Amino acid sequence: MTFFAGLNAWAILFAAAASFIFGGVWYGILSKPWMLAAGLRPEEIERASGPSPRPFVIAFLAQLVMAWMLAGVLLHLARGGIPASTLNGAVSGFCVWLGFIASALVVNHQFQMRKPMLTIIDCGHWLGVMLIQGAILGAFGRI
Repeated sequence: MTFFAGLNAWAILFAAAASFIFGGVWYGILSKPWMLAAGLRPEEIERASGPSPRPFVIAFLAQLVMAWMLAGVLLHLARGGIPASTLNGAVSGFCVWLGFIASALVVNHQFQMRKPMLTIIDCGHWLGVMLIQGAILGAFGRI
């Protein structure tokens, strides 16, 4: 099944789903250090979001957009002569993470006067997301 500009919709959906699951595991394991670094208490989070699925829906949709855009980057690279592969996808994901995601998080967290551990945890999550998405999209071969 193709998507906008001939992109592989199944690859995009699978990459988004896999990275979303990774995020659940990542923050499930690091929830206490993350809350401490963010200066939050569990009751504050529960009171703010309650049992609402809204943050999870937004997170999944955002990761779907990220996978779509990364697929577009890989398509442009393939048209320029760099074939889609698991390694090329992961390397591209790393470059996008370093150039756009990590650098933006570092700046935002600095101006928000956040603890360095919050930046490390969040950057680690987004690095995992981009590596997973890039590897999956590249593995599908035809973006």
